[in-house]
Amino acid sequence: MKLTILGAGESGIGAALLAKKHGHDVFVSDRGAIKEAFKRELESHGVAYEEQQHSWERISQAGEVVKSPGIPDHVPIIKELVSKGIPVISEIEFAGRYTMAKLIGITGSNGKTTTTRLAHHLLTEAGFDTGMAGNVGKSFARSLSEDKKHAYYVLELSSFQLDGIRDFRPDIALLLNITPDHLDRYEYQMENYIRSKFRIAMNQQPEDVFLYNADDENIGGYMRTHRLRPRLHPISGSMAEDNQLHVGGSAFDMRESSLRGRHNFMNALFALSAAKLWGAEDEALQRGLNTFVNVAHRMERVAFIDGVEYINDSKATNVDAVFFALDAMDKPVVWIAGGQDKGNDYGPLMELVKTKVRALVCLGVDNRKLLDTFSGITAAEARSAEEAVAKASRLARPGDAVLLSPACASFDLFKNYEDRGEQFKEAVLRRSRGNIN
Repeated sequence: MKLTILGAGESGIGAALLAKKHGHDVFVSDRGAIKEAFKRELESHGVAYEEQQHSWERISQAGEVVKSPGIPDHVPIIKELVSKGIPVISEIEFAGRYTMAKLIGITGSNGKTTTTRLAHHLLTEAGFDTGMAGNVGKSFARSLSEDKKHAYYVLELSSFQLDGIRDFRPDIALLLNITPDHLDRYEYQMENYIRSKFRIAMNQQPEDVFLYNADDENIGGYMRTHRLRPRLHPISGSMAEDNQLHVGGSAFDMRESSLRGRHNFMNALFALSAAKLWGAEDEALQRGLNTFVNVAHRMERVAFIDGVEYINDSKATNVDAVFFALDAMDKPVVWIAGGQDKGNDYGPLMELVKTKVRALVCLGVDNRKLLDTFSGITAAEARSAEEAVAKASRLARPGDAVLLSPACASFDLFKNYEDRGEQFKEAVLRRSRGNIN
């Protein structure tokens, strides 16, 4: 079959390699420039490609099109393909056709990466032959194109990836939470975004399992009006008590875990529940909790300087993520926030800011909305990570924490949230040389 792949990022290249391995006639098209490393991969595998354009004549010859999750459904080329009756699918859908492995699929507005990495770590610690892919690390298609295949996979799945599935079916699906995010992609209609997240369970059967956040109003509202086929397995914050998590009749101690805050305890409850469903033993799961190291830019402790703790939570690009970050803090906070606003409603943060935030440093090009919303607290503005750290340091007192938890996208001043987090860490560490406690 002739297969066209739109977008030559990690998912597109992975799909190309997997398609080539299974004998498809593959063509890759990217409207932008393709990274040199990706071009070398395509060339070494004999995959035809183009960059800086989409050639309709060649693209439209495909029997099927795999599109990058970054390409919205409403762009003209996608609409034209659909109108011609050419199926357009996601890389996740395509990859799912080429494995018989057991799959855990994880989605949600916040906590996907932490939960995916933790579930993978727990299962590996428990002796399961487990791979990790999707929206974290390697694409699922790339993983399946390689010689080493696993009996189990843990997949992080974004709503953009789920929008392009047709038959993809995880054995265990996890829906962590749903809060407003990416609404510009969903016609600013929250119900469209909610429907997108629930696609993770749309092909599940009664023998499959759907783990969901029973405390989440958006999830609860959808489930009251829609019938799901899989076995339902609710996860609730009531399953966490002090530093203990209660899952399936077992108790797990979080005192030695690097995970902190109620949101991370919820992530752990999901990961533990999924691992226990596959038969992982409690002793191995506790060992996994104790040895897990979270990924950078998520409540990452950077340094202590003059009694002040500096925390990098640059991945917190929406209000809900910041809510959980502030809620986890047990000391006064100098909060660094701001960036490219995504239509944020800061109302849910008001009480936490009143009780926990000593001062606000706005890191962005346009900070008016933040400054107006939180006009009752001491505030400063910054146009760089260096300046933000300097101003936060002057506002902080011994025993405080300086928390970068932006609630906004990063693209006004930085390449992405990783760049923002790295620049924050570099600025902190420059100040701390010779002075880290």
